[in-house]
Amino acid sequence: MACPKKKTSKSKRDKRRANWNHLGSVQAAKAMSMGKSILTGRAQGFYYPVDDETEAEED
Repeated sequence: MACPKKKTSKSKRDKRRANWNHLGSVQAAKAMSMGKSILTGRAQGFYYPVDDETEAEED
């Protein structure tokens, strides 16, 4: 016969939620950093294709 699970404490629940929210902010910071490095042209180890047609039109 199945038995009910033990109740999870509020502190364990809050720790999990805090960790989940923190992971999102870390990924957002990484994305912002990558975007800034691409715009400044200092990106290393990241392939960013540029169309030759658009460069010719700008000149």
